[in-house]
Amino acid sequence: MLFKKIIPGSKFTFESFLSGVPARDYVFQSISYDEQIAQAAEMIKEAEYCLIGAGAGLSAAAGAQYGGKFFEDNFGDLQKKYGKGPYMQDMYSAGFYPYPDEEAYWGYWSKQAMKAGIEADYTELHKVVLDMLDGKQSFVLSTNADGQFVKAGLSEDKIFCTQGDYFHIQCARACHQKTYDAVTLFRQMDQARKDCRIPADMVPKCPVCGGRMNMNLRCDQYFVEDEAWYQAENRFGDFLQSMTEAAKDGRNVVLLELGVGFNTPTIIRFPFEKLMREYDNINMIRLNLNEAVVPLSFGNRIVGINEDMDKSIQAIVKKLN
Repeated sequence: MLFKKIIPGSKFTFESFLSGVPARDYVFQSISYDEQIAQAAEMIKEAEYCLIGAGAGLSAAAGAQYGGKFFEDNFGDLQKKYGKGPYMQDMYSAGFYPYPDEEAYWGYWSKQAMKAGIEADYTELHKVVLDMLDGKQSFVLSTNADGQFVKAGLSEDKIFCTQGDYFHIQCARACHQKTYDAVTLFRQMDQARKDCRIPADMVPKCPVCGGRMNMNLRCDQYFVEDEAWYQAENRFGDFLQSMTEAAKDGRNVVLLELGVGFNTPTIIRFPFEKLMREYDNINMIRLNLNEAVVPLSFGNRIVGINEDMDKSIQAIVKKLN
């Protein structure tokens, strides 16, 4: 299904949107930064529809921190307990550490949920993006779990977070297709945590099978896509339908790709390129520090800005004004 062609007029689904086909002619554009900013501003100005693709690079550009001094300051107790090996260098790697029991497992994950999601507030760049697109038909497709777009004021019916978030848990073996709001539980765990562990009576158990619970983050075949996930998928499909019909009618559409690299390119990067191949009236702006390569064959329909994203978006906004 990763290679399924979108048939005009058919119902869009997340599965049909995905693509595993990379371009064969990636290049870094040779035009100047100022020219790129001017072109990007013109694409946004003329667009009636805008689909935003948000990856980890957006959160990083907005101020999210995962490793280095941030990890040492906030997770130094774990480094003392488990050592400073390869797992204990950043929040991503620490999530895969083989914790000895569930008390230790949730001792870590409740803290990451607090620091990376519940307490996280680096929404200024997200607000700038939303303000820049004010008045346009827009939607956000995101692989980020931090909830920053909604915190920045985006309506929840305008975003599809395909990979889950830091606010919900699920049965570890997906015995039923339901997720559970865990914000209150994580706050309680955060208060009760001692020596990197939570009390045994706070360990969540599946209310159906009695087994282990996990974060609702896509990491294996047991990721739960619940009712809310499918509702978001349907809204995303409806937006794609309207957007592509507008493109076929000759109206201007722009894809705004923010911080999407080659970690999971089949979700946003490759599908955005597929849309451009299938609809001539769709343009794209790719913002990605160090990875803003673009297909040469797309010509001036695409801009790949290989600079600091925050600076570049501020420059686009200035040009628009």
